[in-house]
Amino acid sequence: MSNYDVNNIAVSSLLASIKNGEIAIPEIQRPFVWDSTKVRDLIDSLYQNYPVGYIIVWQNPDVRLKDGTMSIGKKVLIDGQQRITALTAAIVGQEVVGSDYKKKRIVIAFNPLEEQFDVATPATSNDVKYISDISEIFNPSCDVYGFVEDYCEKNGLEIKEEKSKISKVITRLKSIENNNLGVINLSHELDIEQVTDIFIRINSKGVVLSQADFAMSKISSNEIYGGNITRKIIDYFCHLMQSPADYELIKNNDVEFSTTSEFDKIKWVVKENEDIYVPDYTDVLRVAFTYKFVRGRLSDLVALLSGRDFETREFRDEIAETSFEELRDAVLSVVNETNFKRYLMILKSIGIEKASLVRSQNVLNFGYTLFIGLRSRGIDSNVIEKTVRRWLVATMLTGRYSGSPESSFDYDIKRFMFLDNPLEYLEQYEAGSLSDAFWEHSLVDHLNTSVASSPYYNVFLMAQVNAHDKGFLSEQIEIKTMLEERGDIHHLFPKKYLMKNGITNKSLYNQIANYAYLQTEINIKIGDDAPNEYMSMVLGQIETGQGVYGGITNMVELKKNLEMNCIPEGFESMTIDDYPRFLDARRKLMAKKIKAYYESLK
Repeated sequence: MSNYDVNNIAVSSLLASIKNGEIAIPEIQRPFVWDSTKVRDLIDSLYQNYPVGYIIVWQNPDVRLKDGTMSIGKKVLIDGQQRITALTAAIVGQEVVGSDYKKKRIVIAFNPLEEQFDVATPATSNDVKYISDISEIFNPSCDVYGFVEDYCEKNGLEIKEEKSKISKVITRLKSIENNNLGVINLSHELDIEQVTDIFIRINSKGVVLSQADFAMSKISSNEIYGGNITRKIIDYFCHLMQSPADYELIKNNDVEFSTTSEFDKIKWVVKENEDIYVPDYTDVLRVAFTYKFVRGRLSDLVALLSGRDFETREFRDEIAETSFEELRDAVLSVVNETNFKRYLMILKSIGIEKASLVRSQNVLNFGYTLFIGLRSRGIDSNVIEKTVRRWLVATMLTGRYSGSPESSFDYDIKRFMFLDNPLEYLEQYEAGSLSDAFWEHSLVDHLNTSVASSPYYNVFLMAQVNAHDKGFLSEQIEIKTMLEERGDIHHLFPKKYLMKNGITNKSLYNQIANYAYLQTEINIKIGDDAPNEYMSMVLGQIETGQGVYGGITNMVELKKNLEMNCIPEGFESMTIDDYPRFLDARRKLMAKKIKAYYESLK
């Protein structure tokens, strides 16, 4: 059997198929991102009878109904949603929801005399040569003959030939709904990986739909088991996390959903001002699915929502029903205010003060998955917090979830959820990945980099925040505060000083072992002097008790400050000749600090 077939479908038939539910558009409340000129160009292409590309639909797998019969599921629109939404906006006159979640009309005007389409403006509305809104022509109640007569009268067209020409143009315009679009029907026997691969190959621009996109399409196309409601919970939660000011717009735009208990359970986000962990719809879906179903591959979610029995490979309606119910419960756990805020507290407790400290969103995703999963098992809260803290930092240091994380998610969640003591798997992982060789050699090598966003440098900063360390040469302001707003990253061997002395390679003078956070005013005082010069000034000021740097008043405070910033001994006398030795010594001190920090989490 062929993996797909290609057909043509009239615009009117396509819109009718969507209206009667044969083709399911993934959540019609989602924002329409095309600008009005693209809608105009699409209508013009149809008018000119130009090809406008294909839409791609995927026939859902068969499901067995309760009466024992087989039913072919809805066709899910995989590609072409923007084009179809544009058609319903211009031809049917349907409002669309913009990226700002405001409802709006996209009105296309048409000049029959010049056969020209334009985005409607006050000028086209006031110009009798224009049909101000082409949707009037496509209204079933429109009297085309009377419309032509009225138009000709307004424009002073009295000659028979002129009226005949306008009549032909209007007829041609109306015939747009009879024009064909190409439809690629993907076989219901294809699984999600095959559908993804086909899409990538057929799309000349190489736009990749993720497995999460397919899963969300599957969810939103199901109204029998409330998939459309689950989709709205996810979409609105994620949108409000990023744009809480749109609360009233969403509420007014989707009045029916705003009165539900599900909407009540996400509106707390409007008052949340933390941006450490801001999940998008893929993140929410991944966390919910992984913890609830104890699986890491989103392709399995689509199979479960289709009713697949993994043992018999049959599709059963009761499996689909249960899967939708469990997914909804899992999503509500993810967006739960108590769960979310407790997880944020865990992140802060290990020194994550800003989102940029965690380069991999999937580290945060699995951390939240683990937190909710262990809570669902009734594990002691102290054990949960210790486990999640250590796992977050361990996976940051080992790059556990870099790249494609699904296999690791699947492997890890099964062990954490099925072992009686979740710490058992954590300790196994530590023994294999965080051995003495890692701390003493591998980590030191990892710190030999100029990549400022390095996860190893970020963990070092987390260690400093966790220890309430002060900025370099400061007795007053903590690294935590500097990360938030007031600090500068300073080169301990100033960049200009290094360049003036022949070190012009960025990868050498921008080594992360040469970085330290400090107050802006201290940074200005240090300038471009060598360490032995500006440290001599610091020592002199401490001796005289005047103009003290950053509030440091004595040698005990200075020594403590240098230690917390991992500044090697003898730094106060170092010059350009000492730079390689300085970098090597500081990397080892940074690695020791990171190890001590990790051990403290136990």
